Amino acid sequence: MKNKRNKILYAAFKFASNVYASVVFKRKFLRNEIKDKKGPFVVIANHAAALDFVNLIGASRRPMNFVISSAFYKTIPVQGVMPRLGLIPKQQFQTNLGDMRKMKNIIDEGGILVIYPAGLMSEAGTPTPIPVATYKFLKWLDADVYIAKNIGTYFSMPKWRKGGARTGTTYIDIYKLFDKEELAAKDPAEVERIASEALFFDAYEEQENYLIKYKNNDNIEGLENILYICPLCKKEFTVKTKDKNVIYCEACGFEEHADEYQFLHKTSENGEEIRHPSKWNEFIHSFVKEKISNGEESELCADVEIQMIADSKSRFEPVGSGKLTLCKECFNILGNINNEDVDISIPISSFAALPYKPGVFIEIQRNDTIYRCLPKDGRTVIKFINMVKVFYEINNSVIVR
Repeated sequence: MKNKRNKILYAAFKFASNVYASVVFKRKFLRNEIKDKKGPFVVIANHAAALDFVNLIGASRRPMNFVISSAFYKTIPVQGVMPRLGLIPKQQFQTNLGDMRKMKNIIDEGGILVIYPAGLMSEAGTPTPIPVATYKFLKWLDADVYIAKNIGTYFSMPKWRKGGARTGTTYIDIYKLFDKEELAAKDPAEVERIASEALFFDAYEEQENYLIKYKNNDNIEGLENILYICPLCKKEFTVKTKDKNVIYCEACGFEEHADEYQFLHKTSENGEEIRHPSKWNEFIHSFVKEKISNGEESELCADVEIQMIADSKSRFEPVGSGKLTLCKECFNILGNINNEDVDISIPISSFAALPYKPGVFIEIQRNDTIYRCLPKDGRTVIKFINMVKVFYEINNSVIVR
């Protein structure tokens, strides 16, 4: 199937993205090896922020085809625009032959395919897990592979922030990772090792080197929706923020404040300083995994409002309510949807993570159907996410960095 891209519409989209990249992200290229690259190739990119693509779209003189989540695709108000921009919707964390063929067609037609393997933006400065099937898929595409590494976009729009984008310098580094012949000769395990190392990032470690000042960067309101376990007393949901730049535990008094680079400094007498929120988040992941591995915790339940996409309106709308339960094997939704009683089981073995908004909702996809679940206690959202990640590691015998 031939690409239906509209050249004029794409040019306008590219122009607007370049303006945003210049004004908000203040983009600078460290390397750009695809600017005049001919023929078909794949670009894989790390996903540090929601609008990472605006830094990349202007990197090539040629049009590019971006793979985006089907949920995002279906909720764009002007649906007719999407295929004319060359955007390709894909079910997140699921293998679908139709989606794979659409992407392979881009390569077969000599185009440029852009994939964000993690699928989700960073939550605390490090990448979300990458599905294990990704690297076999790269081999199957049979094309040169480049990597686009975003640096600093996480600080411009952290997932947990309250408010708009935070202006500051960002960088993008684009270089060849594999040529076609080299990729074909490597086994998937070697491809995985090289690609995962290239895609890995820690925004706070990078910030130690660059020391970039972003607008309102010391404002960490919302970070408590990610760092929900106290590193000192180990209690859940006792972590709060105050005065915009202070994060503390109301149970034991552990407290840190953020500086202009978003590094944390301990201000309480008790506990050890955790300078990087990414390290605090790593502690939480390890703590949750230990509890699950020891059998101390095996499932999580929450009362939820349920929303689904109203196709005629291209947005999520309330359709019912019920109880959401997560265990090692599946999600279960027990309740009422569109005035019908439901008992839905959704296997999670392929879910490396889930789309979510901290403190608000998580999205669970089964085939083409997306259930947006809004827990009555929004604090449980991030606990669901952390448990999904741990179950993915256990179910697939992998280690998520």
